[in-house]
Amino acid sequence: MPAYYPPVSFHFKVEFIGVAGMGSDTEQRFQEVSGLSFEVETEELREGGENRFSYKLPKRVKYPNLVLKRGLLKGTALLDWFKSAMSTYFTVVVYDFKPADIHISLMDEADQPVAIWNVIQAYPLKWSVSDFKASDNSIVVETIELAYQYFERKL
Repeated sequence: MPAYYPPVSFHFKVEFIGVAGMGSDTEQRFQEVSGLSFEVETEELREGGENRFSYKLPKRVKYPNLVLKRGLLKGTALLDWFKSAMSTYFTVVVYDFKPADIHISLMDEADQPVAIWNVIQAYPLKWSVSDFKASDNSIVVETIELAYQYFERKL
């Protein structure tokens, strides 16, 4: 039986489904993805007369924000989608913004998916850019923070 080696975390792809212009390879490249986790909230129940312990009952699942980082691109479809969201949040005249599903694929050495996470109904919360420093020799990184309903692991 061949030895199993866990997949590497540096070869992945991020696809925004339903965002116009996000099909290009450049738009799918990110240097970091974080926030693929969940936590079950619990409620503590103390029973009368039982002092040794209390019951912890599950309530609901919490998902943190999804954070994506990449080198700054200009004229991107993702930025246009962000602008559409921002104009919709603050003007109620025309509601044309649609949340997007996101597929995050962990790839193997042959560019085949090892695991896929489907992030459901993501919408933008925050966009930021790294600090500019004359004494630092680094690329400018944009950070994109998204809220979402939940995610499912496929594969």
